[in-house]
Amino acid sequence: MKIKRIDRYRIRLPLRIPFETSYGRLTEKAFDIIQITDELGNQGIGELVPFEQPDYIEETIATARIIIEKHLIPLLIDQEIKDPREISLLFQEVKGNQMAKSSIETAVWDLYAKRNKKSLQTYFSATRTQIPVGVSVGIQPDISELLKQITAYVDQGYQRVKLKIRPGYDLKPIASIREKFPDLPLMVDANSAYTIDDLSHLKRLDAYNLVMLEQPFAADDFLDHAQLQKIMKTKICLDENIRSIKDCELAFALGSCRSINLKIPRVGGITEALKIVDFCEKHDLLVWLGGMFESGVGRALNLQFASQSIFTFPGDISASDRYYYEDIISKPFVLNNGKISVPTGLGIGVSLSPEHLSKFGKYETIYLE
Repeated sequence: MKIKRIDRYRIRLPLRIPFETSYGRLTEKAFDIIQITDELGNQGIGELVPFEQPDYIEETIATARIIIEKHLIPLLIDQEIKDPREISLLFQEVKGNQMAKSSIETAVWDLYAKRNKKSLQTYFSATRTQIPVGVSVGIQPDISELLKQITAYVDQGYQRVKLKIRPGYDLKPIASIREKFPDLPLMVDANSAYTIDDLSHLKRLDAYNLVMLEQPFAADDFLDHAQLQKIMKTKICLDENIRSIKDCELAFALGSCRSINLKIPRVGGITEALKIVDFCEKHDLLVWLGGMFESGVGRALNLQFASQSIFTFPGDISASDRYYYEDIISKPFVLNNGKISVPTGLGIGVSLSPEHLSKFGKYETIYLE
């Protein structure tokens, strides 16, 4: 197939509830929907998910747009693409910028599946039609509000809770949750808020029967994480560190973690994500699927990818109304008994809502042959 046109919708969706982590407070999510058209008129869509500030990782939505327009699209022009796995090879000369690459690569995968009149999940050895999911809870102004939110999510059927923590907001909220929900699968995420000086303090988290402690140290650190994992019975999970299969290999060799939060955009797309899944399966690393406040486009991809049997731990793939009042897809995802159904249509299995695209976004063509 040949790429004939690339369009973009710039979208801003307000969050139902502000979401606070150790690095900031989010009240709305900006993202782009990338739409790629081939010579037959087939269209594939992908989502560009970086935050507006370089606080999660160094990539932002503004820098990603530049990389896509100035560096990635020129690499696609006049290429005859036979398989979407070729995209990651075409993009190799551009260093980093994994989320920019992923938005194009995943759109090509969607396009490829639609050309072949298949659901994208058929390329993932998918085995499930419904996915058990968890929910992530931000830092709250007080414990009563925290417990109120968690109670509501548990009542809705979410099967696991992840709590954002930071120094000064860790032991007390965790203890309060455990007192009210002694058997709830609970994990915590620090988003790099701690340092090696906090080793003995973090060791105290072992007392709360947590499923895992996610990303306590810096996003480029492997050695300090390994030192912490040696003294903790709780699994350490790496998130921001993992940009490629090589990062997984390094983390495993050093003993930096026993779990991987896999985010497809953060590793450059589906091709690299599949390599990481294979590695984790071979080396007995718990791998689960994280989220980036995706719209229904990225959520559909996550659900299809998570339908593989290796994903036994509920990921951050909440229902559409967990974050947004309205989504940009025609049929938003809903929670049913703690699970969300995997979309089964062609490609990623969802269609865009023209009404919501015009309401929340701006349309523009960024390449036309």
